[in-house]
Amino acid sequence: MVKQSMASAGKPAIFLDRDGVLVIPTFRDGRSFAPTSLENFVIYPEARACLDRLKGAGFLLVVVTNQPDVGNGVVERAVVDEMHRRLRVALPLDSVKVCFHRQDENCACRKPKPYLLLEAAREMNIELSASVIIGDRVSDIEAGRSAGCRTIHIDWGYTAEPAPKDVDIVATSLTEATDRLLTPQREMATR
Repeated sequence: MVKQSMASAGKPAIFLDRDGVLVIPTFRDGRSFAPTSLENFVIYPEARACLDRLKGAGFLLVVVTNQPDVGNGVVERAVVDEMHRRLRVALPLDSVKVCFHRQDENCACRKPKPYLLLEAAREMNIELSASVIIGDRVSDIEAGRSAGCRTIHIDWGYTAEPAPKDVDIVATSLTEATDRLLTPQREMATR
């Protein structure tokens, strides 16, 4: 179990990627793609139970997501905003942090840069060293590692990009990630 240090003033958080962790993506050509319509926006059935358990364990829950389809003109910002409203209604989230920039814009907020995590930490008094990121891509793991968080990779077997290296836990679903995170063993005590 990950616990917050008694000396730490901040709160522990779970940072969650959106697509492939909370929302069912479209899988093709060895990778996942974000839904581009409200009709295709489906939350994993186990997400609510997992997040309730994490919330019950004392974690803040923060979505950190890249949504370049907005910047690329594939989906309207209002559609993504509605997706996030639905997420917040369905799940016990404390915050949703989004980068809407295109991949080629070299912005400060796009993962693998840690900006979204650092911004949430400042706004919500989050202790990053007591926190964890759960993601399905290298960029998620790199952002978490750069911010000083522990990392959980949900491995969907993507072939279009390499699996992340130096991950604390590899899981096959959000349920397994939650189970392993909340076990009494000291799985994540060492990196």
